[in-house]
Amino acid sequence: MPLARGDLLMTSHLNLQEWFGGIDIYLFDQLLKGRLTPEMRVLDAGCGGGRNLIYFLRSGYDVSGVDQSRESIAQIQSLASALAPHLPAGNFRAEPIDQMSFDNASFNVVISSAVLHFARDEEHWKSMVEEMWRVLHPGGIFFARLASTVGIEKKVEHIQGRRYHLPDGSDRFLVDEQMLRSTTESLGGEWLEPFKTVVVADMRSMSNWCLRKT
Repeated sequence: MPLARGDLLMTSHLNLQEWFGGIDIYLFDQLLKGRLTPEMRVLDAGCGGGRNLIYFLRSGYDVSGVDQSRESIAQIQSLASALAPHLPAGNFRAEPIDQMSFDNASFNVVISSAVLHFARDEEHWKSMVEEMWRVLHPGGIFFARLASTVGIEKKVEHIQGRRYHLPDGSDRFLVDEQMLRSTTESLGGEWLEPFKTVVVADMRSMSNWCLRKT
């Protein structure tokens, strides 16, 4: 008996959710544009439990992840053993992003989703960025989504340096467009996507920073 239209929609939704998990919509956009392909080695720096890695694990990518939380690394190792049992457990490491043990130019894609705004200060922020850039292969893609002051400049309370108190109650290290552009220039990267920002209910602002390592 054929499925009703509502049942088909529900089945389709469940399949998509199972296949892609909770992937960042702007990272999903890079997949739609054909920029991320299975022969690429992918690192999620600050991977947590692996919400951005489910599609890559299911699709045969060589995936690695780093997170300071040992619990998160145990979770992603368990997920990888179920979805991609060929991957070594050592691909997933409990270590700081600014002190990663991977070799230079090890990855074709480095993902940093909602991580950089946890920097303690500007020195810490720069050290994380430089370390992610170090492990990225020339020609590779750096994808970051991070909190910024863009569009909410008058709604954040300055604490010290680039740390601010946000209307959502959190304290974050916030960048602006000028900082990202000057950092891109100092890294020698090129913008792969136009700079874009989403302001979420005037409570926080999330900017995309997507580069190619030239």
